[in-house]
This record gives sequence, C-alpha cells and structure tokens, in this order.
Amino acid sequence: MSIQMIGIDHSKANIDVRCIFSFTKKQMAEALPKIKAQKGIHGCVMISTCNRMELWVSCEEDISFSLCELLCELREVPVALYGDYFTGRKGKEAVSHLFELSCGLKSRILGEDQIITQVKDALAFAREQYVTDSVLEVLFRMAVTAAKKVKTEVALAIANQSVIHQAIQVLSEMGYQIEGKKCMVIGNGAMGKLAASTLQQAGMDVTVTVRQYRSGIVDIPRECRRIDYGERMRLFPKCDMIVSATASPNYTLTKESVAQTKIEHEMILLDLAVPRDIDPLIGEIDHIQLYDIDDFHIDVQSEQLKENIQKAKKILDEQMEEFYKWYECRDMIPKIQEIREKAVEDLSWRMQKIIRELPMQSEKREELREQMGSAAGKVIGKLLFALRGNISQENFRECMEVLSKLYAESES
Repeated sequence: MSIQMIGIDHSKANIDVRCIFSFTKKQMAEALPKIKAQKGIHGCVMISTCNRMELWVSCEEDISFSLCELLCELREVPVALYGDYFTGRKGKEAVSHLFELSCGLKSRILGEDQIITQVKDALAFAREQYVTDSVLEVLFRMAVTAAKKVKTEVALAIANQSVIHQAIQVLSEMGYQIEGKKCMVIGNGAMGKLAASTLQQAGMDVTVTVRQYRSGIVDIPRECRRIDYGERMRLFPKCDMIVSATASPNYTLTKESVAQTKIEHEMILLDLAVPRDIDPLIGEIDHIQLYDIDDFHIDVQSEQLKENIQKAKKILDEQMEEFYKWYECRDMIPKIQEIREKAVEDLSWRMQKIIRELPMQSEKREELREQMGSAAGKVIGKLLFALRGNISQENFRECMEVLSKLYAESES
C-alpha cells in the first residue's frame, strides 16, 4: 500500500498553465470515479484551488501508470508539454506536504486560513463521490486537525490574510488610494464576499453582482450595494476598481464588451479567479491596469516569522507521528475489533445471571444488557487503541496475539 500525490501549483506554473488543470466541482465529479477505476487505486481525493491542483491516491506500490499521464489524459493535453510543471511525492514526503499545506505553510500568502477549509472540503467532496478509502480519510482528517492546532497555538505573522488583503497592500505601496473609490465585485461566493467586505472596510463604495434568479435570497456583505449580474456593464465605466472572483468557466468580462464602454479615467481590474474571469486582452485597453492573483505574493520573512514556522513544523511532526502509528498498525484494526467483541461477549456471559435475578421487566433487562455491552465495547476499544499509541508496533502486535489466543482458548 502506498500514499502518492501529484500536483501543480503557483511555484512552478503560471496562471495560464494552472487554468488548464483547474477542475470545477462538476469536472471533479466526472474525473474522480475514472481515477478510482484505475487498476491498483484504492481511493482518491482532488484539491483544486486558485493556486494549485493536487491529485491524491492510496494505491498499490506497483501501479503501472503515471498519475501525471492520467491527469493529462483527462484534460486532453500532451504530457510532453506539461509534465515538467508537476511535482510528485509519495510516502512520508507526501504526508509531510499535506500537513504543511493544510496549515498554510505552502500557501502563497503564508498562514492563510482558506486552505484548511479547502482541504476539508476536498475530502468531503471525494466522499460524496464514493472514491475515498480509510487511508485517505484518516490522512486528510488528521492533517486538518493538525492545521487547526497550529492555527490555535502559533501566531504566523501574516495569518488571516488572503489575496485581496495582499492586493490592497501592494496597491497602497504603489501609491493607489483605496478610500472613497467606487468598486464593483463580480461574484458573491466565498472569495467574492471576502473581497467585497474587505474593500468596503478599507473605505470603498462597493457594489456586488448577484444572479437574477438568486437576487431575492442571496446575502451580501453589510454596507454593500447589489446589482444584477446582467447589469454589470452598465455600472462598469462608473467604477474605479473591478474585482472578479467567480467559479465561472467563461469570462465575466470580455475585451469586446469592455471596448464598447466609454472609459475616461484610470481603472484597476483584479482577476482573483482560476480559470480566469477577465479576458487578458482587456489589459491592452487604454486607462485599464489588469492584475491577476500571480501579481500578489509575499517574499520577505522576518526572524520572528521564521521562528514561528519552526514551532508550527514541530507541532506537525507530532501530529504526523500519530498518523504513522495508525498507518503502520491499520492491518490490526480487524483483530482489535474481534478482541473487543469477544471481551464484550465474555462480560455479558459473566453478568447474565446477575441481570436475570434483578427485579425488573424482561424488556428492561434486555435494554440493560445492550447498554452494558455498548459501554464495555467503548471502554475496551479505548484501552486497546491507547495501548497501540503508547508502545512499539512490535510489542503491540505481540499483545494482540496474546489476547487473541486467550479468547480462542477460552472458547475451546
């Protein structure tokens, strides 16, 4: 059994390349069962965000195909052109990557919070498609738990930021005055709402687009206006800034539609989507400065931040050790369950005379037996799993064999 992943991210691939390998939920729903159906793959999970796409699998050690080739085949592109953009990892290297990724140590904006939810949602979505297995379930759950622990115990200096916070910072350093400007945010999903709220708090007059069929029920950030998505080009020339952050597979702004508007002042367009929301050719139009998410990142780390990163990694190391203990002994789980069941049966047999003589109705006696069996099972299971976590793998296996023989002899 092996844990493997292959991924493409902002460190090696620009936004145009990442767009090719970006998967919508509908596309993932189609791709994941095809991946799971490959010989030797037991489970799979896909993470697809603005900055990265990763395919995770639990599989046999000797699978006869390349995950990179599989992804390129799904996207109908030649592996010869795109193979160098991918990074593959397996075993402990893959596990370490996921734990660091989940707490934001691999993010463009270090320590950002969104990745925790994205990793958790990736597992949930794969589960809905019936393509996970116990290894990926435990791995992803423990990675998310570790990330939450890091978030609670370590103050990463720029945590809680997002690309919109960094965009504001970069634009401010360039001399751009945010306060008092008029902005339209296209998209009312998680990123759109965050952008609208952040820009409104920074002093902008913000209008958010909503789809007509949702306009009566969709909430928008407080103090922001709303406009129907179909009316966006009417408002466009009146704005100083446009932010587009949707999950649409098509452009929300095309060069043709923008060229038809009369623009007489300087405008900034921020495209925060992958695939792109804004036609790159719009950047050629006079008075428009177009930015995408690759234009905003942080390069400098303070000494304090470096120290905090090491604290985070120490926490992750401890949490990963817990996963390895589970992973190395996962084949013992059926035996643990068997021993627990035998122990519960033993207790029930020893208690049946006492229960039978209790002054109560037969229905109550049966209910008591069930409650005692359930409680005993939980206590015994807790003891066995605690034992597994506090002694060596070899000693734990010896203990399980002794207990297994004990109950086997008692039955003979």
